[in-house]
Amino acid sequence: MTAAIAGVVHGAVERRGRCSLLLSGGSTPRASYELLAARYRDRLPWDQVQLFWGDERFVPSSDPRSNARMAREALVDRVPCPPANVHPIPTALPSPAAAAAHYEDTLRAHFPGEQPVFDLVLLGLGEDAHTASIFPGSPALAEPARWVMAVTAPADPPLRITLTMRALTAAAQLFVVVSGAGKAEALRRALDPASAPAEYPAAALQSAAGRVVWWTDRAAAP
Repeated sequence: MTAAIAGVVHGAVERRGRCSLLLSGGSTPRASYELLAARYRDRLPWDQVQLFWGDERFVPSSDPRSNARMAREALVDRVPCPPANVHPIPTALPSPAAAAAHYEDTLRAHFPGEQPVFDLVLLGLGEDAHTASIFPGSPALAEPARWVMAVTAPADPPLRITLTMRALTAAAQLFVVVSGAGKAEALRRALDPASAPAEYPAAALQSAAGRVVWWTDRAAAP
């Protein structure tokens, strides 16, 4: 997968002089980030890459549960990406709602259109078929206007900020990483055209504007 990520970055930079890459949180992408840093530290134009996050837990940036902390340790601090190009979701603000509003302003400053068209969005998949911090029944599934929302998730920690499905599915390309036998049923549901996104949020990716690639190991493959 790292070679595919590198290919998207090179292609975007060649076409437009920059690449917008949205990072996933959780534990699954850590190995991919570490491999990307190891293999492509000096082989990608990091000064032309803008890094964003798809969701964040409302915890301090030093908290082990922080998505930004994981990405910093595995990737960001190990490649020459300028600090000005790194845009984590802020969690030092008074509330998740304030953090969501601030991050939406950040995205709108980079994407002047009606939707944020990232060159590549990286996502994971939960055992309940959630993706980013969009869980079953989440208001972020059908939000018609906002790009970022504060949500309460049935997980630890519950307070989170997530990009809405509207924002995620506007991307030019999406890579979804799925690992482990515990995700096999969720993956099957996500790929089933009959699945309702309200019950299986990742099924909404079927209507994405760009190409969606599912990267799975043998245990998770349906």
